[in-house]
Amino acid sequence: MSKVRTGIAALAAAAMLTAPAACGSAEPEAGKAAASDGPRVLKLWHYESADGAMGKAWAEAIKQFEASHPGVKVQFEEKAFEQIRQSAGMILNSDEAPDVMEYNKGNATAGLLSKQGLLTDLTSEAAKRGWDKLLSPSLQTTAKYDERGVMGAGNWYGVPNYAEYVMVYYNKDLFAKHKVEVPKTFDEFTAAMDAFVKADVTPLAVGGAEYPAQQIFYQLALSKAQRPWVDNFQLYKGKVDFHGPEFTYAAETMADWVKKGYIAKDSAAIKAEDMGVSFMGGKYPIVVTGSWWYGRFAGEIKDFEWGSFLWPGNTMSAGSSGNIWVVPENAENKDLAYDFIDITMKKEIQNLLGNSGGVPVAADPAAITDPKSKELIENFTMLSGSDGLAFYPDWPAPGYYDVLVAGVQNLINGSKTPAEVLDELAGPYEENLADIGN
Repeated sequence: MSKVRTGIAALAAAAMLTAPAACGSAEPEAGKAAASDGPRVLKLWHYESADGAMGKAWAEAIKQFEASHPGVKVQFEEKAFEQIRQSAGMILNSDEAPDVMEYNKGNATAGLLSKQGLLTDLTSEAAKRGWDKLLSPSLQTTAKYDERGVMGAGNWYGVPNYAEYVMVYYNKDLFAKHKVEVPKTFDEFTAAMDAFVKADVTPLAVGGAEYPAQQIFYQLALSKAQRPWVDNFQLYKGKVDFHGPEFTYAAETMADWVKKGYIAKDSAAIKAEDMGVSFMGGKYPIVVTGSWWYGRFAGEIKDFEWGSFLWPGNTMSAGSSGNIWVVPENAENKDLAYDFIDITMKKEIQNLLGNSGGVPVAADPAAITDPKSKELIENFTMLSGSDGLAFYPDWPAPGYYDVLVAGVQNLINGSKTPAEVLDELAGPYEENLADIGN
């Protein structure tokens, strides 16, 4: 989902804003071809699970869109995150492009496609429909990309309508069974994992074959980082030393965690879905992953009590606005796409998202009544209010996601030293830095 950002402190205020005016007309915009004799169709792609917070919210948005657009049908296709990530460029450069789709934010993904001319410039639409007023400057970081494809400035190429962050989920029953206290500091966190290891319980459910393991790596780096380091790494504002204290600590500590038994060696081959299912099955006491799992955990975990907390000791965490709606340049029905995006911003949809375990950007705070959802949003508010959102480690360069997956897998299975892994992470990053002219 991978399932991610300057001026972040204003994010908390975004959740207090109201949605813009009702969605526009279903009639084609000036300059667009007239509709055919048959019914018009909005082709929509996203990769949220049907029982997750965003999946529930977008399903309701589809119903409201069809109700408010007589004669228009939504042709929805659920795509896998990896499927869109790997083939988006090719698909969007063809006549098979959808009208609107969910896409990952950041330089390596939306930024790259905007630079290639594959995404519609939404700047005028954002002003027309009030999206530029609804979303705080920090949320707009992942909506805007400059001519180099670097986020945070330039034109609008996407619209985020939820937020997300990485946290620690824990199985309260397993903590109680083994008499482990919920940690409040990093030392207490490692002590808790030591206690589980002594009881022959592997503490962490980890998905090394996809995004989860690299997010643990990034959380460790952030524990030694300050905001300027994040801005240098993510926004190319300065030089990044891959053998500096931040990444060195992350690589060495993660390798050490495998040796200590916190992370199973076979987790290098585990995918994110299998990781989440193993936690839901009660096999592991801890999983470190994003808020996008929150709604699913709330809906599917029936056999034990669970909770969550921010990574102990960190002032920053992986997190950002959520993935963004983009309109492909080759889309046939851009006017319908804009209307659908508008509906997902409506307070009613945002409230549903918030009560289903998501982090809304335009909900009525008083309408969020679910206790777990309140906990989720309160933790996010605490993090964002202290300028604590640090984006995601795979964002800076195209193809960097795969580089990180391979690097962290090497740390888990011990096939390369931490120093060798850091050399491999530095190479593609420096190449992209040179490519964009920095």
